Amino acid sequence: MDVLLLEDVYKLGRAGDVKKVANGFGRNFLIPQGLAVPATKGALKQAERISAEAGKRREQMNTEMKLVAERFSGLQLFFPARAGETGKLYGSVTTQMMADQLNEKLGLQLDKRQINIQPLRLLGLHKASVRLTVDIIPEFDVVVYREGENPENYMVAAEELAAASEGQQPIAAAEEPAETAAEEAAADAAQEPEASEELDAEASGEDADAEGN
Repeated sequence: MDVLLLEDVYKLGRAGDVKKVANGFGRNFLIPQGLAVPATKGALKQAERISAEAGKRREQMNTEMKLVAERFSGLQLFFPARAGETGKLYGSVTTQMMADQLNEKLGLQLDKRQINIQPLRLLGLHKASVRLTVDIIPEFDVVVYREGENPENYMVAAEELAAASEGQQPIAAAEEPAETAAEEAAADAAQEPEASEELDAEASGEDADAEGN
């Protein structure tokens, strides 16, 4: 379906844009959340006005968030964790945990969906970012270290590995987010039934291939 965006939506478009989206994403998330409306002829007549008004709000927000973004320069979050010999965690460091620590350190009110990284399941130094606006996405470091050890050791090891292997992620590479914040919210709202069915279908297909071989 085609929708007219009423607000900026991360990795989808800006207010006033017309975008083609999946029916479920549009009807179950974008429209109920007030982020978009169906792209009817009547709605499209308002696109220019919506874009202009959103542009003014965006400029003001970017000005305010630039000052906040500066506070992320050199920022490091530390999480002690239990892990096996290979460095795999018994559990994970979640985006909610990161948002909580950022809010405590910086006095902000960030939502976990603004954190651009998957839950961390390995010891090491990881790079993450936080979406303050669609234009301002500062980075910060996340150090996941073994309980009882010095977290500084992981940072030193990561720096040495980066120097020896230029261009490679040190220790434990930070994974790219599997979904955008908007897609995650839509998936939560729909409780992801389709994803489960796809996984079951893939598993059945792999079993069939194994039996055929």
